[in-house]
Amino acid sequence: MTPSYAKLSSRALVEVAGPDWRVFLQGLLSNDVETLEPGRIRFAALLTPQGRLLFDLFVIAGEDGCRLDVQAAQHEALVQRLLIYRLRAKVEIAAVEGAVCALWNAVQAPEGWMADPRLAELGFRGVDLEPPAQALALDEDAYDAFRLGLGAPDPARDATPDKTYPIEADMDLLNGIDFKKGCFVGQETTSRMKRRGGIRSRMLPISFAGEAPAHGAEVLAGELRAGEVLSGRAGRAMALLRLDRIAGAELTVDGRPVRVETPAWLGEAG
Repeated sequence: MTPSYAKLSSRALVEVAGPDWRVFLQGLLSNDVETLEPGRIRFAALLTPQGRLLFDLFVIAGEDGCRLDVQAAQHEALVQRLLIYRLRAKVEIAAVEGAVCALWNAVQAPEGWMADPRLAELGFRGVDLEPPAQALALDEDAYDAFRLGLGAPDPARDATPDKTYPIEADMDLLNGIDFKKGCFVGQETTSRMKRRGGIRSRMLPISFAGEAPAHGAEVLAGELRAGEVLSGRAGRAMALLRLDRIAGAELTVDGRPVRVETPAWLGEAG
């Protein structure tokens, strides 16, 4: 299969640098950064104190700091949020230039690329990298179609800030939450949901004929509301679905039949 490459213009970079950068982010983010080696990447989130998703991000570790790969439309808001938390921590926080890139359908990572920490099938991510030899240079829409085909949510597109729980966005199954690392903002609610099995809804891909339903369109199981459509394209979309209402049910959106396409990596989650 021919490797494919795209620059992700919807992503931007925030730098956190200084002697306290690991301690600072360790107490904030949903994933462990203390063990993250330079040149490696981890998926994580910054939550509200009530455990709802504010920012999904990738932490790219360096020697004296890190870069946070975050949705471009949110990167200034992330800077302001981190500055609120900074207090006396010896860190500098600022937006920085750099192009986030994706490489998929490649057998191995060329120099400078990092394996996507969510799923091996998602390929590799990098910053300011050119397409490897023989790779097809595509646009971000092609990458988004590839991601959607794997059934992996994009919280930046699919989550509602300050409303969606990270587990609803499958971040616990996509290596975005470390339940053993200790305290982080929103940790109590997140751990309780996982520990008690109180996960009522998850983001799952759905398939259908024709164009994607409107964002927010109701998914019905008979006459019962079973969820809502999120981002999508012709034939396929993500949806936030009630797990207790979709098993064995005939689902419709706007009168059209839809089918849940549970990806193998999600397994029997719930």
